[in-house]
Amino acid sequence: MMLTDAYARRFSYLRLSVTESCNFRCSYCLPDGTDCTSRSGELSLTEIRRLVSAFAKLGTRKVRITGGEPSLRKDLTEIIATCKAVPGIEKVALTTNGYRLKRDALAWQAAGLDAVNVSVDSLDADTFHLVTGQDKLADILDGVAYAKAIGIKQVKINTVLLKQHNALALPDFLAFIQQQDIALRFIELMRTGDNAGFYQRQHLSGVSIQKQLLADGWQLNPKARTDGPALEYSHSDYQGKIGLIMPYSKDFCADCNRLRISSAGQLYLCLFTDTYQDLRSLLQTDDSAALMRFLQQAVQGKAFSHQLTQDYSGSTRHLAQIGG
Repeated sequence: MMLTDAYARRFSYLRLSVTESCNFRCSYCLPDGTDCTSRSGELSLTEIRRLVSAFAKLGTRKVRITGGEPSLRKDLTEIIATCKAVPGIEKVALTTNGYRLKRDALAWQAAGLDAVNVSVDSLDADTFHLVTGQDKLADILDGVAYAKAIGIKQVKINTVLLKQHNALALPDFLAFIQQQDIALRFIELMRTGDNAGFYQRQHLSGVSIQKQLLADGWQLNPKARTDGPALEYSHSDYQGKIGLIMPYSKDFCADCNRLRISSAGQLYLCLFTDTYQDLRSLLQTDDSAALMRFLQQAVQGKAFSHQLTQDYSGSTRHLAQIGG
């Protein structure tokens, strides 16, 4: 069985948020921070196992653990192991701000982590501090190097494009990946319920970067079955790769393969949907049949596309709400 919607899109990739809390104050997401001490209602390990098991039986092969900041969960290592142990799950990935990467990467790898994406919005320490509210760039880059050194299979860097902070920084990022086998993802800033004014000031299209890469001889790579939305480019003179995530581009949603679950067990068919379906009551037993039926029915209601180009972001308040 495979989760397939009314447009014949198959969903092999689950983005699972395990917390909305975050210890950074990124200007495009949570500029005022969150209350990291109030964490009631987050999915338990048992609920996560039941959830991922149902998705795996319906063809999901990749789980990305997101937040908020997932490493604020003291049981993150156990969450990784739980997801990796589910029959059918081939790849477990993590998106993190890197705050605890150097400390915990070895334990995460031993638990089964296959890939890690680390948010680094600038390679300049002062700009990084300004954007994130944390003076931690050197520590996080040390963590990225450590993750590579211990052999985590894929190490990627996520960079949100910001007109006033990194619009002219492409040469710095290219120099960073020239001798390192690291995939860098440039992500267009997306409008959410809480950032309309910031979006207007800071949004930067990835098209200019795409044109420059193509002019400089970068080649578009084919996508693997469970890859996310990035268009990834490689160049013979660089060990690393460049990816572009451009949600405002034409046909961005045409090959969507992702579904999202919030840290409270709510199914979001799109990052920018109006509504969600609460799955919590279906996670209280090991019998997955009811949950599988619910998921199969729910995906039939998935819209063909978001409406970001019409300045409509649905009910998403901020990117930490369901993991970006």
